[in-house]
Amino acid sequence: MCADCNTMAKAIGVLTSGGDAPGMNAAVRAVTRFALNKGIKVYGIRRGYNGLINGDIFEMGARDVSGIIQRGGTILRTARCPEFRTEEGIAKGAEQCNKLGMDGIVVIGGDGSFRGAADLSRHGIKCIGIPGTIDNDIACTEYTIGYDTAMNTAMEMIDKLRDTAASHDRCSVVEVMGRRAGYIALNVGIAVGAEACLVLEENYDLDEIAKSMLATREHGKTHFIIVVAEGIGSSDVIAREIQEKTQIESRVTILGHIQRGGSPTLRDRVIATEMGYYAVELLADDKANRVVGLKDGKIYDVDIQEALSMTKEFPKKRYDILYNTAF
Repeated sequence: MCADCNTMAKAIGVLTSGGDAPGMNAAVRAVTRFALNKGIKVYGIRRGYNGLINGDIFEMGARDVSGIIQRGGTILRTARCPEFRTEEGIAKGAEQCNKLGMDGIVVIGGDGSFRGAADLSRHGIKCIGIPGTIDNDIACTEYTIGYDTAMNTAMEMIDKLRDTAASHDRCSVVEVMGRRAGYIALNVGIAVGAEACLVLEENYDLDEIAKSMLATREHGKTHFIIVVAEGIGSSDVIAREIQEKTQIESRVTILGHIQRGGSPTLRDRVIATEMGYYAVELLADDKANRVVGLKDGKIYDVDIQEALSMTKEFPKKRYDILYNTAF
């Protein structure tokens, strides 16, 4: 793709930032292997922007990414870095890049990571963002790395919980991740046949849910699954209210960080690889300050500032489908 090899990057860095997500390793592998094949030196930056500021950086070879495509988490580690929110911290990061001769950095993470990349770009470091977060809450892309694996993990756990709920005639209130977005909760709710799904994006009425539960119990249903996005509030309070309104024993299960772990699904591995490959193509073409995304099923790129200003529409139709097939 490079029309003028004199402008092509000679060395790039790659880091993972924010919460870990299954498939990040597949993206790191693709970035490293493809860049090396194009004659570009690759530096691995450990622990995100924290590692960039403190020089926790090493040169990567093809063997450094052998056998990682199937591994969850991130071999580069990840960490929060409040210092990188300051001009002094950003300048330190740019200085490290210049010292090692890094022309650009591939940043794998969420919106916060992309804001850091945009700040670094202002200091002359070419940055490309790859969306890696299990919440699928980045507006510029239909899909984020880790989303599919997290949903499959949650679905498998809830399937197991249903066995116990059925055995004890209980209501299981299951909290899944999604502090600011209900995409995991909604899709998992449909997949497990949940009786209700509580998300930030839609109003809910526990009185109506309780009435529906009691009505279906009259017709022989003995156990229930309620899926709750973590950002909605206290799952313990919700379970207690449901039990009070229905007199059906209600237990809470918080799936928590188990949703972040595990071997990535095929979809996460393939899309992460495609996005990593595309990111290197952009840097090889001397492009910067871009975010890689998925749009209409195809990999594309968009300006970071534009990406950060976008909003994502919640799939109301899918939410209606859940409630119209629940009881």
